[in-house]
Amino acid sequence: MSTISPKNLTIGATLLAAATITSAYGFQYIGGFIPCDLCYEQRNPYYVAIPLLLITLFIWDRLNANYRTILLGITALIFAYGTWMAGYHSGVEWSWWPGPDTCTGVGGGIADFADLQNINDTVVIPCDRAQVRFFGLSFAGMNAIVSLVLTCATLYAGHLNFHANKQA
Repeated sequence: MSTISPKNLTIGATLLAAATITSAYGFQYIGGFIPCDLCYEQRNPYYVAIPLLLITLFIWDRLNANYRTILLGITALIFAYGTWMAGYHSGVEWSWWPGPDTCTGVGGGIADFADLQNINDTVVIPCDRAQVRFFGLSFAGMNAIVSLVLTCATLYAGHLNFHANKQA
């Protein structure tokens, strides 16, 4: 029976996170899908967690096991926020709850008629309509699943690391 090491699980989580954000850019720049405000917000956890995971991996052997566990726990919290954000966006797309006014509402009104001069140049991507669905899931729905997997993977890596340290 083979067991997975916390470091290998962390490497896998890092690769999955990198592949996820890379595919988001691929769909945007190659596929032509324009992200909405909530889509951009869902990328933020990856921008923080991937460098944190890379730093953790690069100094893995020099770090105290307790610090590794703390870093993995922080990363799990970051991905948990990403799971929440993606789940929130999915709920907005399914009309389970309202989204932010910036991409689903009627806006804040017009303060000055000069604002109307550039109205045709303004593109608002609606957050409440999925641009595409694969197997019934939008990009936000897929991100919710991936973010949940990443949350669980980093939590489990921290758990394994913590208990391996206790046994040593």
